[in-house]
Amino acid sequence: MENKLVECVPNFSEGRDLQKIEKIVNPLRGKENVKLLNYEADKDYNRVVVTVIGEPEAVKNAVLEAIGVATELIDLNSHKGQHSRMGATDVVPFIPIKNMTMEECVKLAKETGEEISSKYNIPVYLYENAASNSDRANLAKIRKGQFEGMKEKIKDSQWKPDFGSAEIHRTAGVTAVGARMPLVAYNIDLDTDNIDIANKIAKCIRHSSGGFRYIKAGGVKVEHRGITQVTMNITDYTKTSMYRVFETVKMEAKRYGVNVLGSEVVGLVPIEALVDTASYYLGLYGFSMDKVIETNLSN
Repeated sequence: MENKLVECVPNFSEGRDLQKIEKIVNPLRGKENVKLLNYEADKDYNRVVVTVIGEPEAVKNAVLEAIGVATELIDLNSHKGQHSRMGATDVVPFIPIKNMTMEECVKLAKETGEEISSKYNIPVYLYENAASNSDRANLAKIRKGQFEGMKEKIKDSQWKPDFGSAEIHRTAGVTAVGARMPLVAYNIDLDTDNIDIANKIAKCIRHSSGGFRYIKAGGVKVEHRGITQVTMNITDYTKTSMYRVFETVKMEAKRYGVNVLGSEVVGLVPIEALVDTASYYLGLYGFSMDKVIETNLSN
């Protein structure tokens, strides 16, 4: 049987100090059966998103080592950024890629969460498919209140962590570990510095406010560029396409006399999501992954 492959996309709350970022990412390099695919730091978000892939046990061990470094280097008491955060290692999702089931990813998430708690004394919440109850499936619900609010929130019996004591780590906060399908982290730039407009547009598209079913979105100010973004996760790009969201944001922006400047993908994106979008904008009919050269090379 072929080897199992799992993807892990840990998010660390450091996007400005390049030396710290390199130290956090370094344990993910040069490991047998682990490949570091990508890492992207954002100064405004003050966050780095890392993507690794490999055999489950090897990925778990490498990620645990990186979490240890992040725990030593990041102090959330002095951390400021545009992105919500509750932990030095904020989230650790596992994604099935090849010969892996979701159930196996859930098991891996639970093992990782338990080890994070025991090794580093960091409380851990399980989310998405690994969630211990329906209230914890949505990461935004767990993270509400962020690092500062979590000090009291964690003492509520409803928010007792899945692993660890009901007391946050003094500098590293808490961590969420989960299992999910591949998502698209996608930001759309607006030519305004008015965060209220970005928030209103985000409210129109996110599912919790009556928007698209597989969208989680919010507004973010990008200070050094003098603009705002509608930042989102598309949790199922096969059901809600990138182009549909992009066109809706453009339409809503016109209500406020605002233009869309462009957009960006954070981390890696499945090629199917881009093929779907290209088909729409080019008016291609009968187009599919079968017509992509790389698809045929791998067969």
